[in-house]
Amino acid sequence: MQATHENKAPRTATRDTVKLNPCDNVVIALRDLQADEQPFGVPVPLTNSVSRGHKIAAAAIAEGENVIRYGQIIGQAKADIRPGEHVHVHNLGMGAHQQDYAHASANTPLAMINEGRTFQGFHRADGKIGTRNYVGILTTVNCSGSVARFIAEAAEKSGLLDEFPNVDGVVPIVHGTGCGMSGKDEGYATLFRTLAGYAQHPNFAGILLIGLGCEVMQVADLVGGRPIRQDGVLRYMTIQNEGGTRRTIERGLEELRGIAELANQATRQPAPVSAITVGMQCGGSDGYSGITANPALGYASDLLVRHGGTTILSETSEIYGAEHLLTRRAETPEVGQKLIGRIHWWEDYTARNGGEMDNNPSPGNKRGGLTTILEKSLGAVAKGGTAPLRDIYKFAEMIDKKGFVFMDSPGFDPCSVTGQVAAGANLIVFTTGRGSVSGYQPTPCVKLATNSEMYTRMAEDMDLNCGDIVTDGVSIEAKGEELFEILIRVASGEKTKSEELGFGGVEFVPWQIGAVM
Repeated sequence: MQATHENKAPRTATRDTVKLNPCDNVVIALRDLQADEQPFGVPVPLTNSVSRGHKIAAAAIAEGENVIRYGQIIGQAKADIRPGEHVHVHNLGMGAHQQDYAHASANTPLAMINEGRTFQGFHRADGKIGTRNYVGILTTVNCSGSVARFIAEAAEKSGLLDEFPNVDGVVPIVHGTGCGMSGKDEGYATLFRTLAGYAQHPNFAGILLIGLGCEVMQVADLVGGRPIRQDGVLRYMTIQNEGGTRRTIERGLEELRGIAELANQATRQPAPVSAITVGMQCGGSDGYSGITANPALGYASDLLVRHGGTTILSETSEIYGAEHLLTRRAETPEVGQKLIGRIHWWEDYTARNGGEMDNNPSPGNKRGGLTTILEKSLGAVAKGGTAPLRDIYKFAEMIDKKGFVFMDSPGFDPCSVTGQVAAGANLIVFTTGRGSVSGYQPTPCVKLATNSEMYTRMAEDMDLNCGDIVTDGVSIEAKGEELFEILIRVASGEKTKSEELGFGGVEFVPWQIGAVM
């Protein structure tokens, strides 16, 4: 079957249903439908009620036959399915599947846009541009996490930042690892990249690095005898060297003041839109995700790439079954093969840990209409638009190419975003159908609702409603352009809903790989 996933408005849509591709043998309900109703695109009345976002058989599907959505296989029928029947977990399963990767066969470059668009950002000494101007307290190990929080709390209570109006705040970056691990395996290298990436992030004007002193992830190894940031705004200490908790807090406050004085000298200045790097995520997905918010984000991704910017697709376990759509867009066959190498790593990783690649979708995804990981993945890759895939990166590996790229990560949202931020994302865009709530300091997160009902219910958490693509006939192109303008405003300092609510305190989640010892 032809491997396409058109980033355009549905071909056949009514108020009742949508058929996403002429080859599909299912339609998607656009409202809650009752038994005995006969919606458009279904040849007989419904045998059962079907919730919005769920699938309905548009034709008879024999047991073992492929079920087609987006013009792609999303699984096989577990029993004979009659026209008008609800198609979901009770009668649709994964089944065996093989993909034709056709590496680099459809990597058509996008036409570049040279309009000279700019945003107001913070210029750093290493040439990167920040969208925020935070001071970070970075921890090497779980054992220094509480002290980092104590320092941040003491700074807030003392009003330390009152005299530094250009500093957005103090962000403690704490986590649950850094010791009880090997000091030379893949897990150690992954954590090292993650911490080093945050220490160099352009949304931090300066960093206070705090360790305990005896942990595996040593401060000295991270610093390496040189500043992690080229502009030198890095201070570091260990609790054991300072003489305990109280003395570390006192010293930490002194160091924060010095960092804040330097950070306060930074002001927003015009910067090219090409300096924006967006990490793209979806979580709490539903049957609308691949119809509304994800393709709208894909259109905005293409716009940013055409302006010379960078977008990062991730969540390897949630592109499983749709990776052939990305390998075709690989810039070279080698890039496509690198992606498949990560897929094979994941197959081994899940198998040796007693898991399976079809562990997704989650219960919430299924209530929203998704059935198999193939179906979820086909909707998820729509976030990546149509641009050529320039390269594949490991988790938290620094992105060094412009354009559309892929970073390997789990599908667990806070962990995946942590890797994207470490890799250099200075904005995050997060699509959700069920209503995920989260935020990711130091990088602002723009939340997209896939459906109007959830947006109305959770408007205080959502930055943009994409449900009007279905309810009001708004085009995906128009919604993508609206999102692109939001990204420029947020990059220039406009606060997102998650920032206004104060999210970001618990969403730093490094990927722990390997034995905990």
